[in-house]
Amino acid sequence: MKKHIALILISMLICVIGITGLQLFWNYQNYTNTVSRFKKDTNDALNRAVDKEILLRHQKIILKFKGWLADSSIVKITCEMNAKYNSTVFYVKDTPPFINGNNKFSFGLTYFKDKIDHITPAAKQIFINHFADRILRRDLQDGNIYYYTQKLGDSLSRQFDNTHVNLQNLRSLYIEELSAKGINSSFIIKEITTSMPLKNSNENDRLVSFIRPFFANEKSDVNPEQYLTREVNASFKRPYGKELVYATFGNPNNYFLKENNWLIVSSFLLISITVFCFAFTIRTLLSQQKLAELKDDFINNMTHEINTPLSSISITVDALKTFKHDQSTQQEYLDIISYQAAKLNHLTAQILNTNKIDNTRPAIAAGIEINNLIKKAIKDFEPQIENSNAIINYHPHQNVLIKAEADGLLNVFTNIIDNALKYSAGNVRLDIKLSATSKYGVITFADNGIGILPEYRTKIFDKFFRIPTGNTHDIKGYGLGLSYVKQVIENYKGTISVSANTPYGSVFTIKLPIA
Repeated sequence: MKKHIALILISMLICVIGITGLQLFWNYQNYTNTVSRFKKDTNDALNRAVDKEILLRHQKIILKFKGWLADSSIVKITCEMNAKYNSTVFYVKDTPPFINGNNKFSFGLTYFKDKIDHITPAAKQIFINHFADRILRRDLQDGNIYYYTQKLGDSLSRQFDNTHVNLQNLRSLYIEELSAKGINSSFIIKEITTSMPLKNSNENDRLVSFIRPFFANEKSDVNPEQYLTREVNASFKRPYGKELVYATFGNPNNYFLKENNWLIVSSFLLISITVFCFAFTIRTLLSQQKLAELKDDFINNMTHEINTPLSSISITVDALKTFKHDQSTQQEYLDIISYQAAKLNHLTAQILNTNKIDNTRPAIAAGIEINNLIKKAIKDFEPQIENSNAIINYHPHQNVLIKAEADGLLNVFTNIIDNALKYSAGNVRLDIKLSATSKYGVITFADNGIGILPEYRTKIFDKFFRIPTGNTHDIKGYGLGLSYVKQVIENYKGTISVSANTPYGSVFTIKLPIA
């Protein structure tokens, strides 16, 4: 039995460890994947946001460039018919012309099919849109400035030098990119205006914060618990020039906890339930094992107790059948049979009473006077009291009505008195006292017996339990008496407890509701 239970417990323990390990491993994998994805997405989003912000600046310059081309005070646009190529050639030159530098350029448009020898408003607009939207946009994306004319070149150069990343626009674009990836987290965008390493860039950093209380007091020093994205070049002149920006976030662990809080809670809840079920199963199996051992002891003890009177009855009956005895001898044998049969009846009554109290709840009468009931229980033991020279003192209390039934309480009192007489170390002395409070009637039984060790004072009320006595079995019993007593008392809404009686013995205290 013990080996079987041990194998079951080991198997369950392996299962619990396996389930717990899988849950922890799954959570760890989920953590690493979430943090890794968070870092990748924040870097990708920043790259896309920077590209979009640069395009916005490009568009502003393109609009300005179109204005310059349309302004005749800055440049003059003309055209003529090229007979050799049979196409229209456009000319652009500064107004007024500069003495030094390139002041004029020309080119044709392959898709412009009109044959004209002087510029028209429509042709001029076509030329301006083509030049700005295609040629200039390509140059801007490559980070180049071409001096098509001196004035246009100087104006573009000033725009390049005076145009920097707009952190407010970048922040808005970055929020959009993060939202598209499902990230809603506080951040700060920083710009490094020099080519110095990130660690030494504090004095030149320009900050813009995504307004959240958590970052209200953000410092330029790098917090080791923060996460920093990679640096992205937001310069117009990239890759030739550098205008680095990066974003700082809180600890990625906080993001993981925020995004997966329900998964984490459910996972640890599952682990807790698994551990609880394992512990509950262990407790149940051990209780079942203990109950099985107690029942085995009970059956062995009961078998011995039943076998003894049966053997005596069988031997006596055989003697009566085999031999012819005189009247007095026959009567003696019949008394033996009667005595052993009475012992069997007593054993049967104990078992039946315990089973009956397990399956029924007796009806409680309006109230019984308890003094006479205690006196009757003492009177039933007069032969045993005289034979053992026991002393039983009863201290009554008048007019105590208890919500209980007489038969059930009488069995309770007789069980306790019987134990006091059996478990004694010498001359028995038992003091019974009845008292009353506003709600309860209190009966105490203080004996001078062998006493009960503290570790057994709650177990003695368990069914089939008997205090271990080693190899000594002088006092026979079945472990049912006090279990029956407790069940009866609890059915009457009362309580029973046991304590030490200094210097020797035990005190049983019964509390029952007053009627």
